[in-house]
Amino acid sequence: MITRRAVAVWCLFAVLAVGNGMLRVSVVTPRLGDQAAHVIATALLCAVIAALTWLLLPWLALQSGRDAWVLGTTWLSMTVAFEFLAGHFLFGHDWDRLLADYNLARGRVWVLVLITTLLAPVWAYRTRRR
Repeated sequence: MITRRAVAVWCLFAVLAVGNGMLRVSVVTPRLGDQAAHVIATALLCAVIAALTWLLLPWLALQSGRDAWVLGTTWLSMTVAFEFLAGHFLFGHDWDRLLADYNLARGRVWVLVLITTLLAPVWAYRTRRR
């Protein structure tokens, strides 16, 4: 079920996520601080992922709700792999820094991006079928 189109959309997400991170670090963090910038960037990326999934769903041509779950699971797996492998090996972040964004007790809400990535295809598929 997972096609080149699905991978292409995920690649678009990855590019937008990197751009979102660059905007957060260079513009938002200096003005509002790290925590506020983290929350704003997370919310923005979640909105972009949801909106683009909804807009591009017809092009992705999912055939069933199961396909939507497979797509979400695949995108989630690709996102986590990219975050940790590229984050560590390409961008040079240590593992503790990469894991820090998962600490909800410290106000790190990155997990919302992962939840959105997983559920956006299911939500888009269900809302477009109505």
